[in-house]
Amino acid sequence: MEIDEIRDVAWIPDDRLTGPPRGVVLAFHGLGHAGERTGPTTEELAWLSAGGLVVFPYSGPWSWMNRQTRAFVDELVDSVYRCFPLADDAPLICTGGSMGGYSALLYTRYAARAVSACLANAPVCDLAYHFRERPDLPKTIRCAFRGYAEDLDALLAEHSPLSQVAAMPDVPYLVIHGDADPAVSKAHHSDPFVAAMREAGRSVEYVEVAGMGHCGPLPVDVFLRQIEFVTAALG
Repeated sequence: MEIDEIRDVAWIPDDRLTGPPRGVVLAFHGLGHAGERTGPTTEELAWLSAGGLVVFPYSGPWSWMNRQTRAFVDELVDSVYRCFPLADDAPLICTGGSMGGYSALLYTRYAARAVSACLANAPVCDLAYHFRERPDLPKTIRCAFRGYAEDLDALLAEHSPLSQVAAMPDVPYLVIHGDADPAVSKAHHSDPFVAAMREAGRSVEYVEVAGMGHCGPLPVDVFLRQIEFVTAALG
């Protein structure tokens, strides 16, 4: 992809950079997002100030980081590194909340270019459990995997961070989850995922927030920790 095509398929606020980019911060969206981004969040402003080129892929509202989406993001990332330009060893950092946090984890697992760090807020980690966790979910997951030859159980395992722990790369992870989350159960997703990751020897910082609902509102110290985690990964 050339720069015009990149801007057709992703939102990149490079005009907010204060100098040459030092790395790429992928910002994955949650389930159902179909709008166009118009401005950076406060966290993204901080990452941009630290040299993080924020890239928000328009990957589709029900993508669930399926194979087509992973191939699209691989192509997008390679094009961004070439067009901006960035050295091959410049950090690549995955971030997101809810399905975006799930996407950050799953893309870290499958990315063609090595990911340097991963930040996930209220991530879906067990897609088989999540399939029936809410009545709105089955149609989105079946849509994401429609036309695949494998049966649903195999597809859910391929696309579940919890089932992919053994293959998750050994990079820093920051997982945030509130214990009052009504949409993505902390007890069924982040708790077992973090335990399995630590058992596998991965470095996971787990921030458990009492009383917090789905993805927020974040306490100030947790909000600042998100910023620090990514800026540290940018080097």
